[in-house]
Amino acid sequence: MKIHLLEREQILPIGIDEAWEFFSSPSNLDAITPPELGFKITSRTEGAMYEGQIITYSVRVAPAVWVSWVTEIKAVEPRRAFVDEQRFGPYRFWHHRHLFEETPEGVRMSDRVHYALPFPPFGEIGHRWFVRPKLERIFDFRKQELTRRFGRAPVRMEAAS
Repeated sequence: MKIHLLEREQILPIGIDEAWEFFSSPSNLDAITPPELGFKITSRTEGAMYEGQIITYSVRVAPAVWVSWVTEIKAVEPRRAFVDEQRFGPYRFWHHRHLFEETPEGVRMSDRVHYALPFPPFGEIGHRWFVRPKLERIFDFRKQELTRRFGRAPVRMEAAS
């Protein structure tokens, strides 16, 4: 199984408390997800996240193809980091660490996603032409929406494969 890595970083001109309040509420995920994914949380998500929380979603992975996605919040370090992992969904493996660090410019928000695809070797063929570009577009949209919502700040983004 090949594990891929996607890393992104963005500085938001807000304080750590505002950043944590926004990102630790699962219900805000819809606001930073591209509309064409038809993303919809199907479980109750009131309040802040907690370790062991199960969140269910419906997402469109291709035209007229919807899948259920179930994630678990595996770790929460308030005002610092949290980890979500897929329990059931479109990936063979998904581990996403969100990290928040105060800087003189605001909050540096970092994402580190390790993921693997199902159906080897076909999944790997689809990775280059479909999956990786789609993930890049999702995180590009997220960057744009966060900039629109919280304002402009120096931004540095990286991607690794």
